[in-house]
Amino acid sequence: MKQIYIYGFSGHGQVVADVARSVGYDEIVFLDDASELKFSPDLPKFDIFIAIGNCKIRQMLQEKVRSAGFNVVNLIHPSAVISSSVKLGRGIAIMPNAVINANALICDGVILNSGSVTEHDCVVGEFAHICPKVALAGNVKVGKRAWIGIGSCVIQGKSIGDDTLIGAGSVIVKDIASNAKAYGNPCKVVSQI
Repeated sequence: MKQIYIYGFSGHGQVVADVARSVGYDEIVFLDDASELKFSPDLPKFDIFIAIGNCKIRQMLQEKVRSAGFNVVNLIHPSAVISSSVKLGRGIAIMPNAVINANALICDGVILNSGSVTEHDCVVGEFAHICPKVALAGNVKVGKRAWIGIGSCVIQGKSIGDDTLIGAGSVIVKDIASNAKAYGNPCKVVSQI
């Protein structure tokens, strides 16, 4: 019996559980701070995955469970297409039909959601959230804890800073600084976070 803890019981947790089942986990145990079954360092040391969409909370919880000795795993749907030259960190969710091409670097805690495309030589920083149908052209840099909204696209060679929020359907044609809220076509910064 192959067991895993899924830390988070929201919709994202349900999708992550489907991915876990698709890669051979027989028993899913949900942990949630708002339910009866909460995380404890004293739990049996099964594999664990943090299924929280919020980037900062996901980072904090992943550090917490790793320091308690749990094995944080990657969950990669079998339909994902990943080049053999891609480098992956820990605690990464790669959802159905995601594509990651040559020499990309996907850092710890990243979510690459359904149907997203991460082209060659991209770097996706720790705990970033790449929403469904996002397209990152070649050599794009996405900062730590950045959130790229559903259906957005980034042209080649552009950078998005740490802790930046990009709204749904945006077209990024120039660099976006850290701690910005930006959206539109073309994408423009509307405020600082």
